[in-house]
Amino acid sequence: MRNYLARMVNVYLDIFIYLILGINLLLGVWLLRIELRLKKFLQGNDAKSLEGLISSLSRNVDDLEKFQKEATQAMSLLNERIATSIRGVGLVRFNPFKGKGFGGDQSFAVALMDVDGNGLVISSLYTQERVSTYAKPLNNFLSNYDLTDEEKKAIEEARKRI
Repeated sequence: MRNYLARMVNVYLDIFIYLILGINLLLGVWLLRIELRLKKFLQGNDAKSLEGLISSLSRNVDDLEKFQKEATQAMSLLNERIATSIRGVGLVRFNPFKGKGFGGDQSFAVALMDVDGNGLVISSLYTQERVSTYAKPLNNFLSNYDLTDEEKKAIEEARKRI
């Protein structure tokens, strides 16, 4: 009976040892796969470790945030400058002396203004003896000076193009 018990213990110990060896083999394969995946993950960026890769990405994010801040400031400045730049231009050519044989369509009125209607109107009256030029400031599409019909038409043309 004692022999029988000793053999049974040996059989169970053998089964236990083979089971432990199998588990060790599976764990070794699993560990090898993880190591290969980690090497593949870290290759190509000259990063020696995951910490180096994260540090490099952090610097890139900081650089991008700095660039975004500078770009936002530049865009804000450009928007301010564009708002006060000439956005609408209207030109009307006319003959102030229709039917009298003077001038032709060489006289003109041109309106130059920003989006708020601030700017100026320049008018030029042409005759055979002389050329007269007038400039009138505009504020909110209006002038403190009397505007001719041609100047009003030039302002409307400029307003359409804003």
